Amino acid sequence: MISCDVLVIGAGIAGCTAALRAAELGADVVLAAKDALGESNTAWAQGGIIGLPPETFRDSPELLAADIEAAGAGLCRPEAVRMLAEQGPSLCLDFLWKRLGVPFDLDAAGELAPTAEAAHSARRIYHVRDTTGLAIQSSLTMAVRSHPRIRILEDMMLVDLLTTPHHGRDPRGVYDPIQVWGAYLLDGTSRCVEMALAKRTVLATGGLGYLYLHTSNPSGATGDGLAAAYRANARVVNCEYIQFHPTTLYVPHKPRTLLTEALRGEGAQLRNRKGERFMSKYAPVQMELAPRDVVSRAIFQEVAATGDVCVFLDLEPVAARLDLETRFPNVLAACRAEGIDPTCQLIPVVPAAHYFCGGVAVDLEGRTSLAGLFAVGEVACTGVHGANRLASTSLLEGLLWGYRAADAAVSDCRDAIPPSADSIQPWIPVSGPAEADPLLIEQDWTNIRTTLWNYAGIVRTNARLQRARGDMGHLYHRLEAFYREAPLSRSILELRSGIICARLILKAALLNPESRGCHYRLD
Repeated sequence: MISCDVLVIGAGIAGCTAALRAAELGADVVLAAKDALGESNTAWAQGGIIGLPPETFRDSPELLAADIEAAGAGLCRPEAVRMLAEQGPSLCLDFLWKRLGVPFDLDAAGELAPTAEAAHSARRIYHVRDTTGLAIQSSLTMAVRSHPRIRILEDMMLVDLLTTPHHGRDPRGVYDPIQVWGAYLLDGTSRCVEMALAKRTVLATGGLGYLYLHTSNPSGATGDGLAAAYRANARVVNCEYIQFHPTTLYVPHKPRTLLTEALRGEGAQLRNRKGERFMSKYAPVQMELAPRDVVSRAIFQEVAATGDVCVFLDLEPVAARLDLETRFPNVLAACRAEGIDPTCQLIPVVPAAHYFCGGVAVDLEGRTSLAGLFAVGEVACTGVHGANRLASTSLLEGLLWGYRAADAAVSDCRDAIPPSADSIQPWIPVSGPAEADPLLIEQDWTNIRTTLWNYAGIVRTNARLQRARGDMGHLYHRLEAFYREAPLSRSILELRSGIICARLILKAALLNPESRGCHYRLD
């Protein structure tokens, strides 16, 4: 059994920040990572993070807040946006750059050199070439590994949140309110389920992009934390708002590779197969710098109108003012690995599922509707993103809410008295086949991913959503029976999370007939 003050599940920017801050405040912290520490969605982020630009850039919290709310299409939570705009950039500067030493790019004078991104009205994006997320994750990983009050558990996957009265032995607990006291975790090596008792639990498990056929996310982004929180009866909101990144590298029969927003921020242009710059038809003022939902739908409509499978990104305007090899080495390497030279060729691109704007509802300190449970990062819905996320806000949101949730969780720990291990039911393994058939699991994933892409993707209709909901409802009942009969494994747990989250997305999309942000109803 594992026991601690604060259990953090997930080790991206939000989870690592929460673990570091809680440990600094004197808490005994356990950080559970689904994969090896450092392998997270944060590491995949390319473009950057909103920072505090020099005064010469004439930025302000009010200007940043206005940009966030404009992208969020009228659904942002004002107090959350205001807090992010006022506190986030300074925390980025002090915590990531000054304290952890994240090597953000500098100009010739040794000053921070922020870049521009779509829908931002100022150059305020800190970056490390085009591998910003990896640089941030590396610095955080080093810091948590070296902290004496943080115990790191790698290859540990969330099975269920540990709650009373549900997991308690005393039947009289049914009269008590739900309280989270940690989690059950699957050890990927031993295949045993460990009970982790904690005074406070911080959910930082990331997003669910892998539920879509085309995605910029890694295969581990299966919505584990959202599904577990939903099963525990936490409040979940805004699940219809899935943001699609307009530009991922299109290579037939291969996973999509993200091509950073900063390319368009620095002047890259979108063209169709005829070489025409088509964004003037869809966003004549902002063009390629329109919000992501607008650009994604424009590409979708252009492809539908022409019958092509993709459009193209032209880097010639960027190359005219920047050294591509220095500024975007990761993009160039990814393209060249597929036989495309961006310095002289157009890059084939398509939109792909990128970021989940909904999630477990939280307040300004990351508290959920369940006592004892906090949620931070992409699994949480703070209200900052509204109906569509502004570029480079997600890393900052994870940083700020991870920091604030740690403060609140440690404060709560002083008065928390967790139940004894003897009063909690142990995890009882089931007997069954030695291994689940991987072919069946792969087929079920194909059903989920193609159904969501075709029926709950960039554009939606009631008929498509109804069809998808029926298909996924049938699959859900089959998978629940499968889950209860088969020995636990990562593949079974991810599949169970995937089908639960797919149904949450479809239900929310059906209940919302209004086109707003990245939820677009043709009907």
